[in-house]
Amino acid sequence: MNIALLLIVGILLIIIYLQNKRNQTRSRHLQQLHEKLGKIVTENTMEKLLLMTGDKELITILNEINRLLNRNQKMMADYNKMEDSIKKMLSNISHDLKTPLTVILGYIEIINLEPDMKREERMLLLSKVNNKTNEVLELINKFFDLAKLESGDKDIPLSRVQINEVCRKNMLEFYDILNGKGFEVNIDIPEEPIYAWANEEALDRILTNLLSNAIQHGGDGKVLGLSVKSDHKKIYIDVYDRGKGISELHKNRVFERIYTLEDSRNKSYQGSGLGLTITKRLVEKLGGTISIDSKPHVKTVFSLTLKKVIYKKDHGIS
Repeated sequence: MNIALLLIVGILLIIIYLQNKRNQTRSRHLQQLHEKLGKIVTENTMEKLLLMTGDKELITILNEINRLLNRNQKMMADYNKMEDSIKKMLSNISHDLKTPLTVILGYIEIINLEPDMKREERMLLLSKVNNKTNEVLELINKFFDLAKLESGDKDIPLSRVQINEVCRKNMLEFYDILNGKGFEVNIDIPEEPIYAWANEEALDRILTNLLSNAIQHGGDGKVLGLSVKSDHKKIYIDVYDRGKGISELHKNRVFERIYTLEDSRNKSYQGSGLGLTITKRLVEKLGGTISIDSKPHVKTVFSLTLKKVIYKKDHGIS
């Protein structure tokens, strides 16, 4: 009896000892995690919590903390990216507004300093002032349009739109420019009408931006093309050129807000950096997608995908 009692007491003491040791180990691990987590938060590093342990409950907590750190670090990365984007945006806005306004003030100063200026010269300067003022106004309108698109304040109702005619009309708008610059124009639009769920006004702006961009940045290739294809569910519109193209470094950023290539700050490539950003937002509003593929001096193509209007026998449009 005494031996059995002593055995039970011994077993209980061993259990208490093991539990106490386990608790001490867990406390030590928790202290290590606390210190490491505090360092990660304070120094804002991209580290994760690592701990060698067989404690399943502690491992579960560790995994959840690391998930939270991942989310927080992604949010911080997105915030920093947005902050950099805003800084660049403000810099470019300042540049793009300051340049024409400086020119306008220069013309006005010339007019004020020369009261005896000939009427023809005065009218010419006033015409230049008017052009530059419209340039500033157009840029401001683009800023407002982008703000409305990103805030969801701009309503874009969808309806059935014939893609063939919209594409032909937009190519025709650029006919004089392309002819004057000696471009080879390739158009591949099916004769059979193709309809998309879209908004004609938004589509006009999308195509205008893409065609203008191809002429502006791919003009050295002297080729501009537009093709339309479709399958059972989708419509595919490609606008391409054979100019200098876009490098891999810039390719994934051309749709970013206020992002422009370095040479777009030169006179030959002036632009606010808003055109392609607005284009992408409009495409998304239409429920479509847009992508770019570029091989310098071979082919740079912007590919637009839209939802096709499907006619089902005895069921109408879907």
